[in-house]
Amino acid sequence: MKFRNEGLIMAYRKDSIFKNVDWWTVLLYLLLVICGWFSICGASYDYGDPNFFDFGLRSGKQLVWIACSLGLASAILALDHRFFDTYAYLIFGILLLLLFATIFNPNEIKGSKSWIVLGPVSIQPAEFAKFGTALALAKFMGEYTYSLSNRRHLMVTLAIILLPMFLIIMQKETGSALVYLSFFLMLYREGMPGAILFTGVCAVVYFIVGIRFSVLPMADGVTPWGEFAVLALIIILTSGLIWVYCNAGRKLSYIILVVGLSAIVLGILFSFYVIPFNLVYMLLGMMVVLFVTLIVTFLRERIYSYLYISFFVIGSVAFLFSIDYVFANVLEPHQKVRIEVLLGMKDDPSGAGYNVNQSKIAIGSGGILGKGFLNGTQTKLKYVPEQDTDFIFCTVGEEQGFIGSSAVLILYLILILRLIVLAERQPTRFARVYGYSVMSIFFFHLFINVGMVLGLTPVIGIPLPFFSYGGSSLWGFTILLFVFLRIDASRYGNTNV
Repeated sequence: MKFRNEGLIMAYRKDSIFKNVDWWTVLLYLLLVICGWFSICGASYDYGDPNFFDFGLRSGKQLVWIACSLGLASAILALDHRFFDTYAYLIFGILLLLLFATIFNPNEIKGSKSWIVLGPVSIQPAEFAKFGTALALAKFMGEYTYSLSNRRHLMVTLAIILLPMFLIIMQKETGSALVYLSFFLMLYREGMPGAILFTGVCAVVYFIVGIRFSVLPMADGVTPWGEFAVLALIIILTSGLIWVYCNAGRKLSYIILVVGLSAIVLGILFSFYVIPFNLVYMLLGMMVVLFVTLIVTFLRERIYSYLYISFFVIGSVAFLFSIDYVFANVLEPHQKVRIEVLLGMKDDPSGAGYNVNQSKIAIGSGGILGKGFLNGTQTKLKYVPEQDTDFIFCTVGEEQGFIGSSAVLILYLILILRLIVLAERQPTRFARVYGYSVMSIFFFHLFINVGMVLGLTPVIGIPLPFFSYGGSSLWGFTILLFVFLRIDASRYGNTNV
């Protein structure tokens, strides 16, 4: 009788788990996977091929990956939810070792060493490391005593994110490494100060303006627009930061803004109409005065916001003048060319800009309703390289048109919003952090992939979730999603803080 009761209890628990699975999210997953498979068919199928289901074709191979993914999803749902919490660090450590070993991989695919080749199968550990990193972050941040305001906790959190990034960069996979920046969206939800996110946005602006206008002189003929604009912007932003974070220093904020802008205007007039000189040197002198003023104010009033803002000033200046070195010596040649093409610094329609130009032509030719399944001329004639992987969205645009593309984007939007809802209803920080990590990764992939297909972001070579051809990406995204669904299904019985 005892064993019978235990069996009934176990059966009840198993049934309740599958009952509590968010089947709406599963449905969205299935719709995206199915739509993705048809897009791969449209991108890779040639007239004369046996059929879509031939395992020698990419459409047939993708069916195998899909079947494996469904089996993988079922296996994850059958696991005890405590498995992921208990072995989070172990999973993260194993994946870090795989990333490290891949650096020394003798097999290169398209210039990248990020693949492990096992006979006919090639696996990309970077795709699975996202799942391990999300678990490790959730485990560490789920501790009862965790706080982002604690310096040690913040350093460990950043180390968990940056370590796999560094290992992936060593594999010459900068695009995959940049995906890990998406975790900062999750950190913002968990209490990361908005100033950090603001600093990141400023860094992007500095980089774009500094690179794009560094060789463009002002009317005086000696002052580069890039450095001048960024340094002037630093003065304005510093004044705004003092206004927001130092209530007692609003008078100082006014003084910095008025004196700074007045000095800039007078300098411009003098350089344009009296004696031309490089205004950057004047602005650098103003940076020194500004930095010293903030330090002295901090020492006098003991308000740490002044100290942090002084770090922002000196860090901004250092970042600005390191851009040229990083651009010339750190980035790969093809990455530099792609950025130059994106920013309009170089026109290379037959080289670095070829993929994007052909992708735009394909999407534009689709019109409102599209050309229909297997009727895309750009697709059939193979004008767009990587059209079934990184540039899969151009196939959607050409064959299904604006309506079909919008429908796909709406499906992704619903999925992202659904993940936010699921993350917010979690009773534990571990589950919530993991849920927001999954959402952030999906959002980043969607934004960058669609953006690079439309020519709005640099081409960094990351797949579109559930659409792009390949087993590693499909399995990686499936694991990410279904681990969260498994954790969510146990939320009623998971009451640990």
